[in-house]
Amino acid sequence: MMRVVEFRQCSVSSGDFALRELNFHVESGYITGLIGPNGAGKTTLIRSIMNMIRPKAGEVLLFGQSYREHEREIKRRIGFVYDEDFYYNHLSIREMKKIIASFYPTWNDAVFQQHLQQFGLPERKKIRDLSKGMKTKFALAAALAHEPELLIMDEPTSGLDPVFRREILSILSAYIRDGSKSVLFSTHISTDLERIADYILYMGRGRLQFCGTKEELLESYVLVKGPLALLQADRFPFQGLRQTALGFEALLSKQYVSADTFESPFIVEKPSLDDIIVYTQEGSRNGPAAS
Repeated sequence: MMRVVEFRQCSVSSGDFALRELNFHVESGYITGLIGPNGAGKTTLIRSIMNMIRPKAGEVLLFGQSYREHEREIKRRIGFVYDEDFYYNHLSIREMKKIIASFYPTWNDAVFQQHLQQFGLPERKKIRDLSKGMKTKFALAAALAHEPELLIMDEPTSGLDPVFRREILSILSAYIRDGSKSVLFSTHISTDLERIADYILYMGRGRLQFCGTKEELLESYVLVKGPLALLQADRFPFQGLRQTALGFEALLSKQYVSADTFESPFIVEKPSLDDIIVYTQEGSRNGPAAS
């Protein structure tokens, strides 16, 4: 199985922010979710993958190749959907498409037209007259039209309605179906990733906190709920702990839980990706048994 993205002992700096000791890879043929709180390093990581920031140490490989010798070839194999608007707003969709298509020998206009019809985008409409959702649709149509092997999406569903978000997820699932294409999907909407992601990259404070399958991450923790009177914060290394007048809720590594660790009236549940992000970040700030 090919490693579509690989970081080898990389350290990357962007202003005062740095990513340190990144050593991981992204498997080809799957959807990989990139998660983490604001300031965790997700955008810096994506810029490193796109060669917009070069590593201070180590190496970044795409499709097993280095940007030093193969930048043009690598970038032609990548599609990118930004959260930000980077188009010429005075141009129409048709005019903007001609500019984008000129960079890609593999441009497939039939695929582009298919997505325009699917998304209800008229070619004569000016970019400046498109809503945020329509711009995202155009960006996705343009990215898919040159049939990239790796599609990178940076917060593409932010601010979009649930119907179109679900439509994007269906398109991505179909896109990787033949096993030859991959998606790296950065988003704050973790419920989207819980629906479609195969693997998760979890960034926190400039370091990679987790790299593996989504199920491995979700199965690594339990969410414990119970009455305050029975809370034993000094007994368990909770990743994060919240207390209210009604009781407590805490994230705990599954290695500390057996069948009889928590009995009634405690409730033990499988956490969501949001739970893991919130509580592990609280734990990194406040200590393993923060209250």
